[in-house]
Amino acid sequence: MTLVKQNVVVRQLTDYEELLATQRLYESIWRPTVNGGTPPVTAELLRAMTKAGSYVAGAFDGDVLVGACIGFCSPPAAGALHSHIAGVAAGMRGRNVGYALKLDQRAWALERGLTEVTWTFDPLVRRNAYFNLGKLGADATEYLPDFYGHMHDDINGGGETDRLLVSWRIASPAAVAACEGRPRTVSATGVVGLGISEDGLPVPGVCSGSTVLVAVPPDVESLRATNPAAADEWRHAVREVLGGLLASGARITGFDRSGWYVVERSTES
Repeated sequence: MTLVKQNVVVRQLTDYEELLATQRLYESIWRPTVNGGTPPVTAELLRAMTKAGSYVAGAFDGDVLVGACIGFCSPPAAGALHSHIAGVAAGMRGRNVGYALKLDQRAWALERGLTEVTWTFDPLVRRNAYFNLGKLGADATEYLPDFYGHMHDDINGGGETDRLLVSWRIASPAAVAACEGRPRTVSATGVVGLGISEDGLPVPGVCSGSTVLVAVPPDVESLRATNPAAADEWRHAVREVLGGLLASGARITGFDRSGWYVVERSTES
């Protein structure tokens, strides 16, 4: 299928030159370093995925590839697509290219009788947290410490790769509303389980309330470049507080744009 949204065209990729362009786009976004860095994907792998019927889509601004998203299916009984990687060219941020890719991915999955799309994201990246939990209406279901091991690229900085697992029930009321332009909103009210100091460092709080707020830094990618020790401090603080809450049975209900995860605890948590 072909989807036109926000002045970009999203369609499935099959031509080898387009797959090679996807590899190069991802390399320009993640910028793998020389010390063990590898491309996020290769054109050869993408070729095999397209042949197997996987989801390999690109977003075009005119003739220029400006974004891409890749996914593969879970076992048939799961009825799910796992969205492995998505990226948008830096100059296209703010144009809703990622949103257009996700709308196309949802339509692709619905056409094939799937009910869920899953993916992972770095819980420290504010814009991704809001995009996934707010703009798409997906749910974060599991905290995965150092899921991919140390990744040597400019985005991950060679550090530990904690991730949140996302479940997007694509026919749910929250997903339908979000895809119609009505994102999920939450109120950042509750006890502060993890706050942020005036100098931008994590400050442990208390997690005894029914609603707990967990902060993340404004721009962790820049922090990794300018103050790696502080970025590591945030990684372990969020792992302990947010990961600990999820492990105890709490549930993330959303992400406030001001930088807070909103977590609901059961009375037994």
